[in-house]
Amino acid sequence: MPMISTKTSTPITAEQELILKDKLGKAIECLAGKSDAWLMLGFEDNCRLWFRGDNSAPLAYVEVSALGKINPSDAEDLTAEICNIFKEVLGIDGSGVYVKYEETDKWGFNGGNF
Repeated sequence: MPMISTKTSTPITAEQELILKDKLGKAIECLAGKSDAWLMLGFEDNCRLWFRGDNSAPLAYVEVSALGKINPSDAEDLTAEICNIFKEVLGIDGSGVYVKYEETDKWGFNGGNF
């Protein structure tokens, strides 16, 4: 039950969104037991993001939420993949990408909880 929410300071075209969807769908497999089959994605582009008091470079803030514990080495692998994806697809350097991880033991779906 992973969710990846993204805010970028850059625009995201429909074509780029589809590429991001596909690449993040593969990247989520870095987390043990997670797959594209249960992945939800959200994209907000053209956000007013600032880093180190500056907004002149492209930036991205990515939240990865998952049911259960996230292995620290899996998170390292996923962060590297996310940074590579955003560099390749949107031209956002890894130094302008923050990735936040959220673990939960409660996740609701279809009127119930896992």
